[in-house]
Amino acid sequence: MPLQITFPEQLPVSSRRDEIMEAMDRHQVIIVCGETGSGKTTQLPKIALALGRGRVNAPEGTKGQLIGHTQPRRIAASSVAKRIAEELKTPLGEVVGYKVRFQDTLQKGASVKLMTDGILLAETQTDPLLKAYDTLIIDEAHERSLNIDFLLGYIRQILPKRPDLKVVVTSATIDAERFAKHFAQPRRAPGRPKAGEAPSGGSDPHAMGERGGDDLVPAPVIMVSGRTYPVEMRYKPFEEKKDFDLNDAIADGVDELWVGGKGGDILIFLPGEREIREAADHLRKHLQHSPVLRSAEVLPLFSRLSQAEQDRIFDGHTGRRIVLAT
Repeated sequence: MPLQITFPEQLPVSSRRDEIMEAMDRHQVIIVCGETGSGKTTQLPKIALALGRGRVNAPEGTKGQLIGHTQPRRIAASSVAKRIAEELKTPLGEVVGYKVRFQDTLQKGASVKLMTDGILLAETQTDPLLKAYDTLIIDEAHERSLNIDFLLGYIRQILPKRPDLKVVVTSATIDAERFAKHFAQPRRAPGRPKAGEAPSGGSDPHAMGERGGDDLVPAPVIMVSGRTYPVEMRYKPFEEKKDFDLNDAIADGVDELWVGGKGGDILIFLPGEREIREAADHLRKHLQHSPVLRSAEVLPLFSRLSQAEQDRIFDGHTGRRIVLAT
């Protein structure tokens, strides 16, 4: 039965899918920029499938290749894979699966592989040209972790040897131009093959000098504006006459959102595991003394938690939750 691919019209990226597909078809590398909530993380793999990429589209009798989709964190890799599989109405692992440390849900014929950037980086040791993939989506590239930077540098080096490989880099708008220049390619002269086509005579499509040359064309950038929910920003400056304590400030913020808000859970970002543990302990003690907040559930979320503990944030619940994450 053919795969049924649909795109939720309420997601901003869905309105740009034709433009994204055309850019992927014409270029070896494209940059897609959009805010959190624009839908790029879940819809780009489906766009690649619709374009004919992945094992599900391989000619009969051939093994085909994967669409690789990297995430900076394990919980993102697993949750995104589950969401895409749900949208495609397929069991997890059949068409879309994920691989993180100690877990691999991909079945033999799967087409889309969610993974951490560290997993893909490790695969370069045994598959130097990443021939297992016909498409790579490097998500959240603006985070600029060591793994992401190594991957972006490595992928640029193998592009001339993998003219069939398509690369999609997603980023916040602030870094779009930098990534576009990083993947700049020589301007195509008449008779020169398009990006993604094998050059004739063994010529190297990247052989026209350094990336800073005048005859290099940056990778195309597609901007996806808008998000599926409104965002209100409140700035709370430090009070000079008051001793500042991070955990007290978090508790004050929770009180303000709880009393003046319209319901819903609260997500708090913190630098690392130690700060999360300390804030969670402080919040639990703070909530015990509040008749209004006492029913709230505090959930820490960081990489060293087991998968089962991380998955708790997706479990159904009736009360309100406060999630503390990196």
